[in-house]
Amino acid sequence: MSRKTKRWLLQLQILLALLALASFVFYQQVGISGGNVLTPGQQQLPKTVSNPTNYSTLERKSFQHILPVNDDLLEKVFITVKTTGRNHLTRLPVIIRTWFQLAKKQTWFFTDTNDQHLSQVTGGHVINTNCSATHSRRALCCKMSVELDVFLETKKKWFCHVDDDNYVNVPALDELLKMYNPIGDWYLGRTSTPKPLQIRAKSQKTTFWFATGGAGFCLSRALVLKMAPISGNGKLMAIGDRIGLPDDVSVGYVIEHLLKIQLTRVEQFHSHLEPMRLIKKDLFNEQLTFSYSLDNEPNTVDVDGFNEITDPTRLTFNVSKFLWITTTVIGHVKSMGSDGHGRYLCQPLASIWYGVDFALIAFFSLLAYSDWRN
Repeated sequence: MSRKTKRWLLQLQILLALLALASFVFYQQVGISGGNVLTPGQQQLPKTVSNPTNYSTLERKSFQHILPVNDDLLEKVFITVKTTGRNHLTRLPVIIRTWFQLAKKQTWFFTDTNDQHLSQVTGGHVINTNCSATHSRRALCCKMSVELDVFLETKKKWFCHVDDDNYVNVPALDELLKMYNPIGDWYLGRTSTPKPLQIRAKSQKTTFWFATGGAGFCLSRALVLKMAPISGNGKLMAIGDRIGLPDDVSVGYVIEHLLKIQLTRVEQFHSHLEPMRLIKKDLFNEQLTFSYSLDNEPNTVDVDGFNEITDPTRLTFNVSKFLWITTTVIGHVKSMGSDGHGRYLCQPLASIWYGVDFALIAFFSLLAYSDWRN
């Protein structure tokens, strides 16, 4: 064996040894043996706030299971995406390529036109509401009314509404709903106003909170059943006409004012009405929804990765990649050993990597030793 070849084998052997050491340190850091350490950004999730004006009593719970694999609860969730025909080719591809893949069976698109291609790529999960394609109050209330009515035709326990500019963190949503019993009256969402909305209805001032539809919100089946006699079968449009406000406000009016059921504020829902850049990257895992706006000054999350031309919303590649890395890889590795979840993914990969790495080191060591003996 030539001197040059020997030198090359020695350098390769050293490189493999360094790679093995780096891998060992990495898996030690993320906790290959399990334990109760939280992953970066995985810290804790607020459980419930009984009064939306009370910020001081937040019970927090850590994520225990990162991905909704064979999760019975997720099967009981009905996720609606409100959209319109003009957004089918602009906003919906972001959803379909990303979080929709984690909740194909649970997610339905409510639109205002027939679209054979959209129906094909979503497995037929498209409902033409036959509502107006405008962004008027009546058109919005019409679509929300259809969403709620279709939900009641299913046997699902949870109704979760989002807009077509939302990114849903499906694992986090799964964890949130585990905290509440759907046989109770639950109205989960985030307000976009600092004070309760005050309107004049029937010559009287009425004050109530409402969850912003653009951030997403969830309703328990028990609550939607109570709403049905008041707002079901298209009656939500009449309510919207009476108070002169759009769909999400009308839902809040029915729940908070007419049914006297309080909104449970969950701050991890987000709409484009707030600055997305203020969401810290190390807390991404906890967030339930993200949003964006591409108007004069783009309002998007601040995350490294592809540039604005490749990923203008920052959701298609950048947020998806970030959540996948921090939950699928790191989160699953940390969850091993304590409850066994995630073992199907990370432990075999780790074992294979270590096996191949050390086998190559052993092979080249023997090769070098054999050459030295000769």
